[in-house]
Amino acid sequence: MEIWINPSCSKCAAATELLDEAGAHYTVRRYLDDPPTAEELDAVLRRLGLEPWHVARMQEPLAAELDLVRLPRDRRRWLEVMAAHPLLIQRPLITADDGTTVVGRSEEAVREALRVSTPS
Repeated sequence: MEIWINPSCSKCAAATELLDEAGAHYTVRRYLDDPPTAEELDAVLRRLGLEPWHVARMQEPLAAELDLVRLPRDRRRWLEVMAAHPLLIQRPLITADDGTTVVGRSEEAVREALRVSTPS
């Protein structure tokens, strides 16, 4: 399992705490220090069944600076912008061992990732 986090994010801290409590084996990717490529982000979003604008942090001042609200809904362009500015990516993103990916902002989403990563 892999989790993309921002260490200063409370949702990321809560998600890693749940993973730790469950005894999950996972790797941490500090995606602000090790930004995903547009291709990596595309793969994660395809597993989520989402478009980049669905996981964009539109409340970030950077989103306003880049005028994201007016950016045409062109998947490739959004992927490039988000790869260049990873702060705009919603977090945490958790990819389970079977490839299932969730946006782990809720306890339920984190538990879903744990369910698919833990053999029955």
